[in-house]
Amino acid sequence: MRFPKRGLYAITQTDNKSGDTIINDVISAIKGGAVIVQYRDKNPLDAVFLASELVKICHQHQVPLIINDDVELAAKVGADGVHIGKEDGAIAQARRRLGADAIIGVSCYNFVEQALDAQNQGATYVAFGRFFPSTSKPLAAPAHIETLRQAKLLLTLPIVAIGGILPENGAPLLAAGADFLAVIGGLFESQPEQSARAYKALFED
Repeated sequence: MRFPKRGLYAITQTDNKSGDTIINDVISAIKGGAVIVQYRDKNPLDAVFLASELVKICHQHQVPLIINDDVELAAKVGADGVHIGKEDGAIAQARRRLGADAIIGVSCYNFVEQALDAQNQGATYVAFGRFFPSTSKPLAAPAHIETLRQAKLLLTLPIVAIGGILPENGAPLLAAGADFLAVIGGLFESQPEQSARAYKALFED
């Protein structure tokens, strides 16, 4: 599936939620305008079932489904790709396992040099963050908006911003060079469809 050019990147919020709730949340987010979905679940009860269901739903709506951290799960359920951090295996290994067309995203935190290296290794997109305090990753090191500006000048890959992003604070990140806003809590804490519409509006100005 083709990687979109810009938009809202939804990352599942799974803590203390049933599989049905997670699935319905994702459906609502897509209805509201999410253009990519990442299945992120640090304590999965049945990751294969849930990821498989999310793949079906996303593909019905022509939205790519990315798996966080787990190349083997992505391969098993036919996901569109994987998002890897600095300790989740090499880009080349993920590419070999998932194929030439797979979407491979890489967390680069606050390091443009790391993003350049990921680009050279064949990543599909890079992600920077956290830009604001985040309940999902409270201990994550902060990233600076200047990093986005530098990255936009030096990279040809799409750029994802993540970390505490709300409709009220997302616009400066887009102005600085982000192509996507990746959101967990701000999207799924309540009313995902309406929340997604609020984020989507940032891309329409």
